[in-house]
Amino acid sequence: MIQAENSPLLLTGTLTSATVPAIFNAGIQRLTGEDMLVDFSQVETVDSAAVGMLLGWLRAAQHGKHNLQVVGLPADLISLATLYGVADFLPQ
Repeated sequence: MIQAENSPLLLTGTLTSATVPAIFNAGIQRLTGEDMLVDFSQVETVDSAAVGMLLGWLRAAQHGKHNLQVVGLPADLISLATLYGVADFLPQ
């Protein structure tokens, strides 16, 4: 689930291949016009789709010359990113 009414963008629950596409699109729409702060602290479950979503948002932010900041990244997401060799690319 995503709560996007105010900054930061608060993500909750599950970030998997079933939920990421809609969340990714919401983030992309927001990044087209402004910087974005994303709070992952209430995310309970992730899979590799969450890593792809975060990297996609980072690419979109760089392309649009916007800042993407994240807080509360789950240990599972960091572990997956490390496994795939992309942890150094994750926004801080």
